[in-house]
Amino acid sequence: MTIFDELKARGLLAQLTDEEEIKELINEGKATFYIGFDPTADSLHVGHFMALCLMKRLQMAGNKPIALLGGGTGMIGDPSGRSDMRTMMTKETIDHNCECFKKQMSRFIDFSDGKALMVNNAEWLLDLNYVEFLREIGPHFSVNRMLTAECYKQRMEKGLSFLEFNYMLMQSYDFYELFLRYGCNMQFGGDDQWSNMLGGTELIRRKLGKDAYAMTITLLLNSEGKKMGKTQKGAVWLDPDKTSPFEFYQYWRNVADADVLKCIRMLTFLPLEQIEEMDGWEGSQLNQAKEILAYELTKLVHGEEEAQRAKESARALFSAGTAADMPTTELTEEDFTEGAIDMIAVLCKAGLVQSRSEGRRAIEQGGVSLENEKVTDIRASFGKDVFMGEGVIVKRGKKNFRRVIFK
Repeated sequence: MTIFDELKARGLLAQLTDEEEIKELINEGKATFYIGFDPTADSLHVGHFMALCLMKRLQMAGNKPIALLGGGTGMIGDPSGRSDMRTMMTKETIDHNCECFKKQMSRFIDFSDGKALMVNNAEWLLDLNYVEFLREIGPHFSVNRMLTAECYKQRMEKGLSFLEFNYMLMQSYDFYELFLRYGCNMQFGGDDQWSNMLGGTELIRRKLGKDAYAMTITLLLNSEGKKMGKTQKGAVWLDPDKTSPFEFYQYWRNVADADVLKCIRMLTFLPLEQIEEMDGWEGSQLNQAKEILAYELTKLVHGEEEAQRAKESARALFSAGTAADMPTTELTEEDFTEGAIDMIAVLCKAGLVQSRSEGRRAIEQGGVSLENEKVTDIRASFGKDVFMGEGVIVKRGKKNFRRVIFK
């Protein structure tokens, strides 16, 4: 099976231009391709997972990845798939976030000996001459056509700033610059980026001629992949200081039954033959599939040793009710009133609920326990001594839990 056929079999490709040329470039290892990452935080999250795994697959097949960090575009924000405008970041914050990205990407991509590049679009965007840019690039874009793009239509009702309106030109110019500087002949991105990506392809062809290699491919379900990075407690980060290996493992261990095989197919590097054997799995076998998914992805991000520890801790938690690596919340003196804290406050502090009203409902519905003892009284409260020593395990439902300790 060729690498192109494998990408399709894993459900990774949606729309693409010039399929036959793209197939030839990828299969022969002649693609120099880029994927962009806007540095809006100091860590990548699981919403970036599909892009990182795709880059790794293509590099393993002999192709050359370019990880484009949006140090320039990050200065104005991207309207794609969003209903509101991003908060402006300082240059110092953007530079710091870019450095964090580099470290994490190196677990997926081999940057040694020129096998891959990491580039920051601040190199060319921040020094552009505005009038010259308008003269050279502006004539190649139709405002009427831009307004038909879904990313802009979503923002029109609330108001589309001129900053955001420039984003398509800037992203298109990225592809043009990467083509000229590094011979980049292919771009990948999420399905929410399709209009911007087509703009880059058209810009290259109009300025350099139809024979210029400039392809685009979008990733199937990339927008869904971004949603996978969100939970009730916020993003699931690749940085172990933000999301521990145990929490990371548990996130994937708790995916929905309907999603587990899809995630294994798209995100792991297990052979397709092995995955196809799982297609008929159901019931308790799906739990085994979730363990496989969680282990493989934790190993990819945090290494085999941490993945094994997380796996053993998770099994210990559900068999004996304890786990050394369980995520922990520490209570302080300020959390107690007259030496006691109520159960709803414990749930809120541990991040198991987002509000007191949600905590109250969880208790009333019988979904809360402390040390495997169900808590049914919404007025239940506990003294400091309960949380001393090794602390206690607080659960909400079967999948959400936290060790709560007072030191």
